[in-house]
Amino acid sequence: MDRDVLLRHLEEAERHVALGKRHIADQEQLVADLARSGHDTTEARKLLDNFYATQVQHIQHRDRILRELEQ
Repeated sequence: MDRDVLLRHLEEAERHVALGKRHIADQEQLVADLARSGHDTTEARKLLDNFYATQVQHIQHRDRILRELEQ
């Protein structure tokens, strides 16, 4: 793949990783707030688990692009 295309993909992947971090932080705060208020956190925790799994995929994708750029 063309280096310029890879660099654009890397920029997008970095944005996804950064956005994922923000989603995770926000959701962790929401879970903590719900728990502190005595609310059921089941669904909020499920969503947080999905955010964690998605973040792993974003990081793996970014790392694949980085490896390809090193070649």
